Parts: sequence; structure tokens; C-alpha cells
Amino acid sequence: MDDFKGRTALITGATRGIGFGIAEELLARGANVCITARKADELEEAVRSLDPDGTGRAISARGSADDEEHQRTAVTETVRQFGRLDLLVNNAAVNPQYGPLMEADLGAVRKVFEVNVVAVLAWTQRAWEASMREHGGTVLNVASVGGLRAGSPIGAYNASKAALIHLTRQLAIEMSPGVRVNAIAPAVVKTKFARALYEGREEEVASHYPLKRLGRPEDTAKLAAFLLSDDSSWITGETVTIDGGITVGGGV
Repeated sequence: MDDFKGRTALITGATRGIGFGIAEELLARGANVCITARKADELEEAVRSLDPDGTGRAISARGSADDEEHQRTAVTETVRQFGRLDLLVNNAAVNPQYGPLMEADLGAVRKVFEVNVVAVLAWTQRAWEASMREHGGTVLNVASVGGLRAGSPIGAYNASKAALIHLTRQLAIEMSPGVRVNAIAPAVVKTKFARALYEGREEEVASHYPLKRLGRPEDTAKLAAFLLSDDSSWITGETVTIDGGITVGGGV
């Protein structure tokens, strides 16, 4: 498939896991891609893996997702390199808080919201200003099933994802009709970021899912690509759950 040929995507937090999987999928289908992350060595390795032939269709920008200068530089360089920015995937997230919120360090909670919510808005503003206001485009936010229900020991993270789900709706209204904004809400996907939720007990965790397995990055990548593609041209403001059935199955 080459349905993304000639289009350019910027994907935050994309050296591994869900973000890297989306980058792989979009590149395979013809897109140019800029990935971001904090660590230079991981970015270099990821770009080599994404573009082993050195075609120049995969580039990177290093920095923290909530750093304003990094946001501007990454967007500016993407547009300079490829001429425009058509697709923005807000994937970068942090979760330094674990345990009851009544015992949570408020500094950690603020960091969660700064990266998972405020930075998403900032990246979207930068993309709008640099290209999407004039040329249109599509934004995809990576939320979580944790934003749909309560009860987990990662309460700050889940609250931030609930805010992100509503931010998706708000941006879909404000950026229409030229820009569509959607989100995906995965359950546990087998990534380094989520390993504390399943490592050493994968079979037991998976047993709660009707489909009896955890998610894989390629699962989320296929859904992300659909929502970023013209095949979903009449969908905006939606958050699509991808969870192996755990939400409807009532698992924990």
C-alpha cells in the first residue's frame, strides 16, 4: 500500500513501542516521518531501523515532549525537510506516579499532566501554525482505556488520559473542517513503557482479556493508520478503544 505517499508525519515518543510501530506502518505505506524522543542514541538506532537504506524519509528530533523549544524545532525541521506536515501523532507520555492519589506527590502529578495533556495541545498548536491551518491534516492522540474508567493504581496517568480524550473532542470542533482529530485508547500493549503492568505475569494478566492476549504495537499501528488515512475521512472527535475486549468483558 502507498496511501500515505507524499505525506509527512511527526510522531512524538517514537523510538519504541506504540509510537515506533506507527512510524513503521506509515513509512511502509509511503509517508515521510519525523520521530522524537529524549535520548539521541535511541533516536539514531530507531532511524536506522526505520530507514536502513538511508533514503532520508525518516528523520529525528531530540528533546523532551514538554519542552517548547524542542516542539518548535521539531516541527520547523520537519516542514523544512519535507515541505509540509500532514499527520501529527501525539504519542509521548510519562507516568511517574504509582499508588493512591491521596499519597501522590503533586509535583509528579503536575508532570503527568504537563506531558500527557498540555504538551499535546502545544504540539498541535505548532503543527497548526506551521502547516495544518493552510494545508489541512490529521491529528491522532494516543490515549488509554485508563481514561475511560477508574480504579487503577496509576490514577494520575488515567486522569490525564481522560483529559486527553476530551481534548480530542474539543480540538476536533475547533480545527474542523480542515483538520480531523481522533484518538485511540489501548489497553495493555506489550511495550517497555507498560512492562510494570504485565512483566513476570503476562499469562495471568492476559487471562482477564476475552481475546486471551495482550496487545502488540502492530495492533495499534494498524488502527492508527486507519484513523490517519482518507479511509476515515468522515470520522473526527472520536476515541476508538483497542483493548482485546477487556472493557466490555469487565476484566481488571
